[in-house]
Amino acid sequence: MLTLAVLLLPGLSLLLIVMSRIEDNLRQDPHPARHARPRHLRLLPGGRAAGAEADEADEHPTAGSAAA
Repeated sequence: MLTLAVLLLPGLSLLLIVMSRIEDNLRQDPHPARHARPRHLRLLPGGRAAGAEADEADEHPTAGSAAA
């Protein structure tokens, strides 16, 4: 029984070290993605909606004729 405990001790020590490292990694703040861009707030409600609709009518010739 004592030999079994002595043989399992290194395995349990290794398990404790690995779990400690995993726990430390989970507590760290995640890094932002490399491709992430900062978010821009639109402070005026509907600020670009009118401009976007006008641009769409200019780009698509069928959009202008369907509205008329």
